[in-house]
Amino acid sequence: MADRPTPIDPGFFEGFDDIPFHRYLGLALVERRDGFARLRLTVNETTPTGIGGSVNGGVIATMIDMATIPAVFTGLREGSVPAGTADLQVTYLRQAHGRWVDAEATVIKRGRQLCTVEVSVINDQGELCARGRVLYALRAG
Repeated sequence: MADRPTPIDPGFFEGFDDIPFHRYLGLALVERRDGFARLRLTVNETTPTGIGGSVNGGVIATMIDMATIPAVFTGLREGSVPAGTADLQVTYLRQAHGRWVDAEATVIKRGRQLCTVEVSVINDQGELCARGRVLYALRAG
């Protein structure tokens, strides 16, 4: 059946925080459910910074991209295999300052070849700092 989720090895999510690039940035997967994921960047002295000491825009873009993966993977249709990011758009709304910054990804449409995901980047004061839209490619498995 095309609508049943494809199982993803649970070890993938357990090891998500241990990926060297994620550890370097200080990213952690703090929540995931079907079609949704939340990553947290804990800001520290090694966090790449931008204007005024804010979190670097490239780090924000990376957070948007990385939050998409568990959101998409938690609800893959049977026979779908992840194929990577096809398009990534970011709108920066304000500088991201605070002790932490979250990226909350929500799948808004699952197609046969593309998933459309919207991501909000929010600081520890609840301010919306950036919005992203990701098209994540799938292929038949």
